Amino acid sequence: MASPCELLVETQDPLLANHLTSLAYLEAKRIEQKFSRYLSDNLMSTINKSEGTPIAIDNEVFRLLEFAETCFQLSAGMFDITSGVLRQAWKFDGSDNLPAPKVVEALMPFIGWGKVKYDQTSITLDKGMELDFGGIGKEYAVDCVAKVCAEYATTTSVVVNFGGDIQVTRPRQNKQPWLIGIESPEDDNGSTKVLKIVSGGLATSGDARRYLLKDGKRYSHILNPETGYPIENAARSVSVAAPYCIQAGLLATLALLQGANAEAFLQEQGVKFWCYR
Repeated sequence: MASPCELLVETQDPLLANHLTSLAYLEAKRIEQKFSRYLSDNLMSTINKSEGTPIAIDNEVFRLLEFAETCFQLSAGMFDITSGVLRQAWKFDGSDNLPAPKVVEALMPFIGWGKVKYDQTSITLDKGMELDFGGIGKEYAVDCVAKVCAEYATTTSVVVNFGGDIQVTRPRQNKQPWLIGIESPEDDNGSTKVLKIVSGGLATSGDARRYLLKDGKRYSHILNPETGYPIENAARSVSVAAPYCIQAGLLATLALLQGANAEAFLQEQGVKFWCYR
């Protein structure tokens, strides 16, 4: 998952805690092995190296592709999982190393969700194109792990936390909320805001650790698929609460893609959010 992952379980039973941890690990590992772009021998690698050859997919992949289609439509084309190919040009490592314009320009022909052909059984990508589920994959994994835990421990509250993307399976037996901290990037002292969560999802997206800084200008890791460059006037961080983590993650990312209009967009959605600039 390219981030710290943890499970919080409201129980005094070590056997239950250990078993839930094992179930969570296996489910997270299954999803990572299948969808991670960091692996060279998994399904995503096969799809991304297919160069026009149709690749067989299962129902889980089809459902994620359908969700990606929904994201694309809701964002008017700004949320595009084919834009991950731009990582070949952009390395958001906190340095001042901006890519040369010709490098970005050379990748633009390989971006375009409308070029992807898929149905319930197969997917075909044009040569040079890639898919990157990074914008929704971790949140999807959180929800899958939470579902496994909730089905096994029907009366136990569990917090699934993968790098700050969170799902709480159900309210605690003592009726107290879980206290969840989110880092505030509005200053540089590492301050943390504590949220009270009874159940549901929470996701945060921002450039606290993934950015470039050159000549006093900060470049967010959220890229515009239409230009190949970072979104202008993007918020430093957006956290959103929603019934499910994948919904929260989508809204947080869509808000960042709105640039200066992030707050107005989230207010229109009628969700609880925290936005820092």
